[in-house]
Amino acid sequence: MTDAAHPPVHGRNLLDGPAPVRLGDDHPDLAARRALEDGVPVDDAARRFPASSYVWAVLAEGALDAGDPVAAYAYARTGYHRGLDALRRAGWRGQGPIPADHRANQGILRAVLALADAAEAIGEEPEAQRCTQLLLDSGTSADEVRALR
Repeated sequence: MTDAAHPPVHGRNLLDGPAPVRLGDDHPDLAARRALEDGVPVDDAARRFPASSYVWAVLAEGALDAGDPVAAYAYARTGYHRGLDALRRAGWRGQGPIPADHRANQGILRAVLALADAAEAIGEEPEAQRCTQLLLDSGTSADEVRALR
């Protein structure tokens, strides 16, 4: 049977696990990133692209750098949830690779790392560990994602 609920499986080894998820070229992270590169202040970019994980990750990273882990936690959690929504719409089912070298995926990965760092800073160690594990389960590491900053 091949329909929307049961796509054809020929050409894919089902034992390999889920295919890597790559967010689309129309994902708001890419527009938000261009805006920031063009000099738009990050707060303005967040208002223009509230569905962007990237802009929330940048806000979280800035709050962490400024020594405000509570604000960082809130920003990162927003980016994390926006990113999970986007990944699910792209076919991700809670597991499988999220390639860090794919530009549209970098916002969610940076938000997850920022959430891990902020959670650790406020003493929420179980969440920090879950986020770090999510990065590993996604085929990347905290160090690889940190290098994207």
